[in-house]
Amino acid sequence: MPTFDVDAVRAQFPALSIEQDGVPVALFDGPGGTQVPASVIDAVAAYYRTSNANNGGEFLTSRRSDAIVDDAHAALADLLNAADPDEIKLGANMTTLTMHVARSLAATFEPGDVIAVTCLDHEANVGPWRSIAADRGLELRTVDIRPDDVTLDVERFDAILHERPRLVAFGWASNAVGTINPVAELVRRAHEAGALTYVDAVHAAPHVPIDVRAVGTDFLACSVYKFFGPHVGVLYGRRDALDSLPSYKLRVAHDRFETGTLNFEGIAGARAAVEYIAGVGRRYGADHAGSFPGMDGRTLDAHAGMAAIRAYEMPLFGRLLDGLEAIPGARVWGITDRARFAERTPTAAVTFEGHPAEAVSRALGDRGIATWWGNFYAIGPMERLGLEPEGVLRIGLTHYNTAAEVDRLLAELAAITGAG
Repeated sequence: MPTFDVDAVRAQFPALSIEQDGVPVALFDGPGGTQVPASVIDAVAAYYRTSNANNGGEFLTSRRSDAIVDDAHAALADLLNAADPDEIKLGANMTTLTMHVARSLAATFEPGDVIAVTCLDHEANVGPWRSIAADRGLELRTVDIRPDDVTLDVERFDAILHERPRLVAFGWASNAVGTINPVAELVRRAHEAGALTYVDAVHAAPHVPIDVRAVGTDFLACSVYKFFGPHVGVLYGRRDALDSLPSYKLRVAHDRFETGTLNFEGIAGARAAVEYIAGVGRRYGADHAGSFPGMDGRTLDAHAGMAAIRAYEMPLFGRLLDGLEAIPGARVWGITDRARFAERTPTAAVTFEGHPAEAVSRALGDRGIATWWGNFYAIGPMERLGLEPEGVLRIGLTHYNTAAEVDRLLAELAAITGAG
């Protein structure tokens, strides 16, 4: 199997050739949205050129469009290892889809029922449940975190399960600090308590293979623009879980959860994004294929591709972490134990003593290095850690970043903070 060739990977992403002041930009902004390969751009353009029509028409372009949308459902089912493409629902973004499902679920709950959320999550998997709790007279419980390593407090999780919640909502991975939750175990415990589970996989999807059947969740949501595609939201719902819900839609809508006219050109790009990941698997994933017994075809290729991506990213993150820990006054929040890298993504949340995160991010941006600062809508953990309102500097690695870029970032951080 060929060794992972980051230069060959980068050649597929046109944005990586952008220069600022004559120097290539270094893009560590992936957790806010990744860059896209040329194949995705071409798929969106090709849709407009050859297939641009509304759905359900008895003519060529509409039939082409419908075929693209159908295959996009199938491709995303392969990426998540869903049992059937009908378990995949597409929408504007993860937040909008979650709001929609929350409304449907709320109609099945009674006043006094308990919903559990976590302090570790992005607000998109907290706010919708808080809203329906207020609307329906439900009880909202929040699972705390352990501040030392910013992981979920599993003892508190279990204590809340003793209240027999109707739904437990939690993330696969934290978009703020990179913590990966033990999803399968949390789902198992929630189901034993009689609860449905809703998993936010937005930050996990660009970094780890996702198998909804292996973890057993009832619902899972993610966003294609976080894994090398356009702005399209993806909802997985186990068929019987979806079928049990009332829906809020127009009488003429073709689907109970896909309301209105979809973003067909974006969906064409979403299909291409899965094909890109599968292509990574075909080229670099042979050594990982044995980790996915029972999978074949595009499903296996996509999962092997994500495994190959993770195998490249985490050693690169180790290089970043080594450099950050060498900067006086720097603190990396979350898991830093190298033996526990399986429990995190390659996303670093950092503070620098005496240097506000906003100022550091701006200085990096002036030097052609893209990072984010703030809370990234993960308000819960930032408040719990006492980091609001300033937040942290977030450095997000993806598989198209290089060791040279990491070294450049570290050198600039040392200069900005006075350590260099």
